[in-house]
Amino acid sequence: MSHKARKRFGQNFLNDRQVIERIVSTISPKKDDDIVEIGPGKGAITFPLLEQLNKLNVVEIDRDLIALLRSNQNTKLIIHEADVLSFDFGQISNNLRVVGNLPYNISSPLLFHLLNQKDNIIDMTFMLQKEMVDRIVAKHNCKDFGRLSVMMQSFFDVDSIFTVPKESFNPQPKIESAIVYLKTKQKPLISDVKLLEKVVKVCFSKRRKTLRNCLKSYLNQEQTEIDLSKRAEMLSVKNFITLTKDYAKQH
Repeated sequence: MSHKARKRFGQNFLNDRQVIERIVSTISPKKDDDIVEIGPGKGAITFPLLEQLNKLNVVEIDRDLIALLRSNQNTKLIIHEADVLSFDFGQISNNLRVVGNLPYNISSPLLFHLLNQKDNIIDMTFMLQKEMVDRIVAKHNCKDFGRLSVMMQSFFDVDSIFTVPKESFNPQPKIESAIVYLKTKQKPLISDVKLLEKVVKVCFSKRRKTLRNCLKSYLNQEQTEIDLSKRAEMLSVKNFITLTKDYAKQH
């Protein structure tokens, strides 16, 4: 049963055996792990994982691919036919390990959706556009540092593992991919995801402007120890958390 990649689902299928083995090795599955794979596709990572697990949950929206996976008749495979952007991961387990070759067209909103379910997640291993992985792991004072960097690093320990060449996929994408590992922090520096997101979004809304300009209706210099004459990308993740806590005191 063949399947043509669908552009609307952002499908690019991994078919490089060495890369697949390296991804599975990075995940390092234990047989009792509660692992959920997002977008299993044709099963490039799915079936090697199943060899090492008692069960594997997968979330897939493409009915043709679901039929393809079911035709394998593997009783350890639990398929959830759903839109992952509205999927409740807590229904599977509160000790989840999340993996997947994420559809590039929804990867940013998907990461924020998973962030809001972080209390059910132990760690995440994803293949993403390399440019997005660079943004997730970026440190302050560089062009890649932005809203995604601050939000992910506030709640996860993040690490870029390795780059995946374009030739490893069919159809071949126009950009390089990379594997990123995110481990949920046991004690995040702040608990309120929504409040941090609100402040960070405002700070990065006008990248060339100073924080004083971006935050004028939120916070003034007398209300925070953070230097508001700086631009957003000059602040560290801890600075953003301080800024958010100072904002919370005023509202």
